[in-house]
Amino acid sequence: MTKPKLHPALDNGIAATSPDFTGGTLVCACTDKPVRVRVEGQIAHNHACGCTKCWKPEGATFSVVAVAPHDKVTVLENGDKLAVVDPAALIQRHACKACGVHMYGPVTRAHPFQGLDFIHPERFEEKGWAQPGFAAFVSSVIEAGVDPSQMDAIRGQLKSIGLEPSDCLNPGLMDYIATWTVQHRA
Repeated sequence: MTKPKLHPALDNGIAATSPDFTGGTLVCACTDKPVRVRVEGQIAHNHACGCTKCWKPEGATFSVVAVAPHDKVTVLENGDKLAVVDPAALIQRHACKACGVHMYGPVTRAHPFQGLDFIHPERFEEKGWAQPGFAAFVSSVIEAGVDPSQMDAIRGQLKSIGLEPSDCLNPGLMDYIATWTVQHRA
């Protein structure tokens, strides 16, 4: 049986996190005037995401997505090529209008993730970013067209590379969201 294709950054072996990684530059897929976005510092909560909103490279079943503080994310070049994918969404995903790559997605309204920008670390020019630590919204890949009969194989593949599959975020992030919610009740 052929292993399921998850994402190039997962299928070809997960690159090690470097303690020397201090940030880098995300670059879209355009060959002419690519969008370049600087991220200062290491990323956090990197994971494989099966939701239908995150950008995925061609042929990938999952995205690889992490967060960085909003004040550490700066558009360096060709920001005029960016547009928000869905203005009503919690995550304001800024995508390149030419190639479609989501470059960064700030959370700007009241939410536990307010002040964070979601990014796709495989778009870094540099190596050493924090490796993925879990898989979220795994069942959502069915909504994107994956045959439900493939789910056991997909979950098995995720587990075999050390990513615990879940249909929500990992327990630490879910605890953080619940705590924030309790603290912000009216």
